[in-house]
Amino acid sequence: MSVTTARSPRLFAGVPSASWAFGIRVWLAVVMALYAGFWLELESPASAAITVGILAVRTRGQALEKAAFRFSGTIIGVIASIVLVGSLSQARDLLFFAFSAWIGFSIYVAALSDGFRAYGAVLSGYTVALVAIQQIDTPNNVFNFGMQRGAAIALGIAAIAIVNDLLIAPDKYLELATQLASLHGRVRDQANAVILTEATDPVATAGLLREIAALRSEISSLQTESSDGPARNAAARGTAVALVAEIHAVRVLEALPIDVDSTIRDRRTSLFEEEAGDGCARTDNMSSTLKWAFGELRRRDQDVREGLAALRSGTWPARTWRTPFYACQRLAAETGVRASLWIALASIGFILAGWPAAEVCLVQLTAFVGLGVLTPNPRAFSVVALIGSPIGAVLAGVLDFVILDGVTDFPQLALALAPFMIGAAVLTSLPNPLLAGLGRLNLIVILVVAGLGNPQTYNAQVFLETALLSCLCPVVLLAAQLLIPPVSDERRRLLLMASVRRDNEPVSSRWAQCYTPEEAMFRDAVRIGQIAGVAGPQQRGLLEEALTLFDQAAIIQLCGTSLRDFAGSPLESLAAQAREALISRDARSIRRAASDMQEAAPEDPRAQATSAALQVTCLVMEGRRQ
Repeated sequence: MSVTTARSPRLFAGVPSASWAFGIRVWLAVVMALYAGFWLELESPASAAITVGILAVRTRGQALEKAAFRFSGTIIGVIASIVLVGSLSQARDLLFFAFSAWIGFSIYVAALSDGFRAYGAVLSGYTVALVAIQQIDTPNNVFNFGMQRGAAIALGIAAIAIVNDLLIAPDKYLELATQLASLHGRVRDQANAVILTEATDPVATAGLLREIAALRSEISSLQTESSDGPARNAAARGTAVALVAEIHAVRVLEALPIDVDSTIRDRRTSLFEEEAGDGCARTDNMSSTLKWAFGELRRRDQDVREGLAALRSGTWPARTWRTPFYACQRLAAETGVRASLWIALASIGFILAGWPAAEVCLVQLTAFVGLGVLTPNPRAFSVVALIGSPIGAVLAGVLDFVILDGVTDFPQLALALAPFMIGAAVLTSLPNPLLAGLGRLNLIVILVVAGLGNPQTYNAQVFLETALLSCLCPVVLLAAQLLIPPVSDERRRLLLMASVRRDNEPVSSRWAQCYTPEEAMFRDAVRIGQIAGVAGPQQRGLLEEALTLFDQAAIIQLCGTSLRDFAGSPLESLAAQAREALISRDARSIRRAASDMQEAAPEDPRAQATSAALQVTCLVMEGRRQ
């Protein structure tokens, strides 16, 4: 195995040069979008620049993928706006009720997804607020406003795509390959520890599964990155799935009695690197169960290495697997209901207050609600918004009334935007979550509050009103979250663990899934990652239970797949009995089926391997190592 030394990034003012390059690309794209919006005389040219700020991600593929979901979400939102306004424009109370319900549904769909898919669902709700609610007094303008918004978004997408291509934005696959290789090394270290009969930490294992599952949304962006994006996407997906399967193989090995001699223990590293024939010679003195477990571990490790090689070379992998996402329906529904109630409470408050700008505030509040549910902790996001919005408003005031101060020339506007756009974009690329969140928020708030137009009005009253609304929205959202708290971590743990136990009940529904065993492992790994995200180290017993059920479900499905291959063979009846034993989770019946299959076909390698796998299943279900 070759070892490469990672070069440290070049720094400028203590920040990696890649972050500065990213900031410059964002600034140029904002300037290009503004110029095109002014030239085309859009009603809201700033919307094109705001689109650039929202699509500001470091790699080209991610920007294009997010742009696609942003455009799709906008189209859905505009259609929903036309339907709502067309049917309820004469009944405002019902319109606000329907709007709250639509927001709840959008959040529900977002909670069933991840990455930019979830963002697209949230945007479909925010678009209704922007198009229907903001135009509530002029319903005839809804269609034209929706078309203007679509044009501005298309302009922003074109601007950032052109800038990324001209300035050669980095590709994501290189970073992903490095991350996957690093995770692979950690999995191999865990395997070596198990071979040495050392106990593994369930918290560390759950964290490892969480890191692998978290790459799912990033892997999908490879599809739009380049001409060989589909091949790299398939390779990255296969590598991630194989990593989860290798972790399962390590945990299966840990459940078995280790009786290998000291020679194999001392030369454990070669287990992953030698050719299959040499490895077989090393395992001749093992029991059948241990030999099967070692063979499974070697096979999974080989799948990972082949996937990494295909990812780096841009070729199609030998195996293509999906990376299914697990979403708890009940948890998503509760999240959507809470978001709907927050919007409803805010709407009632604004209506009772009789504030003329209530609809504008409601639009911004909807944006904060939607963006908050995309984060692990919505209330923490509200606090960050409460801190970041005043900062963004002050910076927008400095831009409008200190730096520009009546300037109408576009070149001066472009130069004035540079420190604000570059600085905010650089902050988004920092590893500190708080600074990155503030940078992301201010990249948008500055453009929203500054209200860039052609010509620029420099109206202090309008500016102060917009700034006040931006600062007021997080306060209103926090108040609503105090009255109706977000779904707590304890509630998340309860629902997720209930789903794990339900999926492992002795019923036959699991066999009807449309996933391969490896894909089902990845789906379960996503769920374990979600549990680890809300459990913490203090919930060690909870993670141990989730991992134990993960081990059992995966090995049972692996055996079930092997048993299906005996259809039409002389061993078909024995295979059917073994499958019934697996479905009922009866260890004694499984062991008896393994013994019967071993005796029925002593010269059949496939039958012997399946018999060994069934015996391994019993040991995993009993959870012991001797």
